[in-house]
Formats: sequence, C-alpha cells, structure tokens
Amino acid sequence: MIDTHTHLYLSQFDQDRQAVMDRAAAAGVTVMLLPAIDQSTTAAMLGMETRYPNCHAMMGLHPCSVNADWEEELKHVAQQMAARKFIAIGEIGLDFYWDKTFMAEQLQAFERQMDWALQANLPIVIHTRSAMQETIDAVRPFAAKGLKGVFHCFGDGPAMASQILDLGFYLGIGGVVTYKNSGLDETLRQVPLSALLLETDAPYLTPVPYRGKRNESSYLTYVVAKLAEIYGTDASEIDSTTTANACRLFQI
Repeated sequence: MIDTHTHLYLSQFDQDRQAVMDRAAAAGVTVMLLPAIDQSTTAAMLGMETRYPNCHAMMGLHPCSVNADWEEELKHVAQQMAARKFIAIGEIGLDFYWDKTFMAEQLQAFERQMDWALQANLPIVIHTRSAMQETIDAVRPFAAKGLKGVFHCFGDGPAMASQILDLGFYLGIGGVVTYKNSGLDETLRQVPLSALLLETDAPYLTPVPYRGKRNESSYLTYVVAKLAEIYGTDASEIDSTTTANACRLFQI
C-alpha cells in the first residue's frame, strides 16, 4: 500500500514516530508521500524524508497558509523546487471554510503553482474545502494542457466526482469513507477503482474504529477493508490497484 498523503513530520508524532513507522510497515504500507504546508514545516518534512527512504516529499503552499506574506511563501516554494526534485507539487488548492479574506490570493497562488507543475512535469495534490466547484474550474484549463493530479480527501457526491474524472484526475480516499453518514460509499459505487488513491491525511481524519484519535499510516487497512466491501472484492485487489494508480501518477 502507498499512503499518498500523510503529515508524519508534524509534532503530533514527535514522541513515537519510529513506532508509527514500524506499525505502518507491519500493516503493509511501503511508501508514504509527504505533502508540504508552508516554510515553517519544510525542515521537519525534509528531515523525515532523509531519515526514512520510503518517504517522499512534495513542495507547495497550502491554501490555509496563504495570507499577507503569500508572495514570500511562494518564493520559498520556488527556491526549494530549484534546489532539488520533488515527488509532486502539493498540497495546493482553495479553502474557503475558515476564512475568505485571501480568496483572490489563494486563487493566484494556486494557478501559479499549477503552472510550475506543468513546467516541471509534476503532478499536483489538491486540497479543497468549501470551494470544490471553484477548484475544479481553476484546474480545468491546466488539465487541458496535460496537468495531472489528485483531489485529496475527496468526500463529495457523484456530480463532483464525474467532473474530476473528466479532468483525468484521481480521487484521494481516506478515513472519511468509513464514516457512517458520509455518503461516500454510494458515490464510489459509480467510480471505477482505477480512479482511486489511498491516503490517511495523518494525523487527521482518522477512520473508524479510531475516529477522534490521532490518525497514522497503518490505519490504511481500515480504508482498504471498507473499499473492498464497496467494490465487492478483497483487500489484495484494492491494494494492488491503488498502488498501481499511485505509481502511475507519481512515477514511483
């Protein structure tokens, strides 16, 4: 299994990071992809990648970190990308849930980073909350030029899923699929398994039966079990297909 979205470098794991990595390995998680947030977390993220060769860092500016100094933050992203190769640009996107003060700046930052992804021939990892249609509309012209990527933490209905698949993008599926009232199971019955990636978003969005506690990569097994139920298959097919999908998108 590949955890395509996990923040294992955050402070929530400082006391037992090695144990978390050991449990992930025991569960069959072989690769973890680390999305960036902003320059305050870059050192910790790159340190995680150095310590654990099966972790691969992304670079990008999270929409919730777009504020008055967003241009400086983007300079940091550009500098990091000039210095070395990353697995993807992410997580980037639009988030209008908490604060709409910098909506215009979020869109500018998103578009600039999508342009960089095209130039670098890298996929993007999208964060979107309370802005799904706006995000899809922003991505569409870039997808038409060949941009690829994944809508991380997908939890919307079939109409949005259909638009995303039409873009040629993947859906990132994590703990939300195990939530009783999410409705995501019904949506996924209309989506091919070939369009899905596994993720945790650890330490957030923990699946049942650990909902409300810290998430970690080993809990992908609960996501896989739910997907096997939805698709009427076994865990091995979920594992192999989603792993192949991730390898294809991220050139692993």
